[in-house]
Amino acid sequence: MKSFKLIIVLALVALTAYNFAWPPKKKKRKKNKTHIVVGHTGTNIGDIAPNIKLKSPNGKEMSLSDLRGKVVLIDFWASWCGPCRRENPNVVKAYNKYNKAKFKNAKGFEIFSVSLDKSIGPWKSAIAKDGLTWKYHVSDLLYWNSKAAALYHVNSIPMSFLIDENGKIIAKNLRGIQLHQALDKLVEKL
Repeated sequence: MKSFKLIIVLALVALTAYNFAWPPKKKKRKKNKTHIVVGHTGTNIGDIAPNIKLKSPNGKEMSLSDLRGKVVLIDFWASWCGPCRRENPNVVKAYNKYNKAKFKNAKGFEIFSVSLDKSIGPWKSAIAKDGLTWKYHVSDLLYWNSKAAALYHVNSIPMSFLIDENGKIIAKNLRGIQLHQALDKLVEKL
């Protein structure tokens, strides 16, 4: 009986040693045929722009991510902001010029306006008065406590972010002719 127990103990020791042998045996891994590179989310050039999901003046929830595939100008502004209102004609001009343009890698151009207004009346009035005809206008009406402004580290306005069709930030704070020059580089040349 003692020899039988000894054989069992030795067999267990041998199996244990075999299972925990050094170096460990390499296990075969299944090859993953899909490889998706996800960029870093942030507000620097090269980062993937954080998603913004807020309500329009009519109460409809709108999301920046709905515009994937297009070049998008995220424009932080407010009705009470003089420099914003003075920049609006340039933004309107860019929208009218590039909204129907053919882009190298994108399905068009859109503006996603984020207002830092406190109340809906002045916000709607400024949209109409300045001719901001695009449909993506959003706000949480929290003034400088806006969640979107905090997410994008906005501490002065106007502030803008130009993102490509993949949602990657490619330029920041484009004003005047700089906005047009940046968009010209993305338009398909005939």
